[in-house]
Amino acid sequence: MDAYVDGTRHQILWLSRMSKNPMAVAGSLIVVGLCIVAIFAPWLAPYDPQAIDTWHVLEAPSRMHLLGTDALGRDCLSRLIYGARISLLVGIVAVGISTLIGTFLGALAGFYGRWIDTLIMRLVDIMLCFPTIFLIMAVIAFLEPSIWNIMVVIGLTSWMGVARLVRAEFLSLKGRDFVLAARITGASDMRIIFSHILPNAVAPILVTVALGIGSAILTESALSFLGIGVQPPTPSWGNMLTEGKNNLEIAWWLSVFPGMAILITVLGYNLLGEGLRDALDPRMMQD
Repeated sequence: MDAYVDGTRHQILWLSRMSKNPMAVAGSLIVVGLCIVAIFAPWLAPYDPQAIDTWHVLEAPSRMHLLGTDALGRDCLSRLIYGARISLLVGIVAVGISTLIGTFLGALAGFYGRWIDTLIMRLVDIMLCFPTIFLIMAVIAFLEPSIWNIMVVIGLTSWMGVARLVRAEFLSLKGRDFVLAARITGASDMRIIFSHILPNAVAPILVTVALGIGSAILTESALSFLGIGVQPPTPSWGNMLTEGKNNLEIAWWLSVFPGMAILITVLGYNLLGEGLRDALDPRMMQD
């Protein structure tokens, strides 16, 4: 009962700290806004994002088309709204994959040590030797460029930071009294890892997840901009930038608005991650 009350008190404390941090509040509002836009895209978009209208090609922002139209007469606002779905999906799925892999391998390395730790950390070092974006591009070159392949590849090539972080947390926690008590009661290694140590290491993992989603969205946008990510006519902020590049001198809105969407979204996740880090800092939780 005391542990439950203490845990509830800590939750209230970090929520209070989050609410008092302007950057964290701003990041939370941006992230929540993105989720709302992505979920309710069919109701928020004024037009079909793939509907071609040759009578309204490259129209500047107006009352009929608030963010203008592209070279095929498609409404840019509608495509921007549906592009939020792609970004949110890529961010969540890719980071989910990388977090699961990194957490599992980092937990094994930190808990068992010795040759298991050496093997996993050498694998991490090898993966870190390759620039992530070039590694992703090399893998995508052998696969069909689709949103699902993009999510899986980003996830499989970005778990190394999580693994290092979780390993460090396990190294500092596995010698604590509550772990020794669990061993004495006969708890299995897997039970100790996932029921005792991992819940105490979840705070830095949450921060990494928030920052990782922003990074994944940026990576997907870069790949789509280069033409090896989400393929047209599916609207993606990255391929919208590619379409705008060809008409930059006469249709500035094709590049400005998708670029602003990427900037604000990545900034929102970064602010949320920083806010979580401050709120979950154990040194601040002592108040």
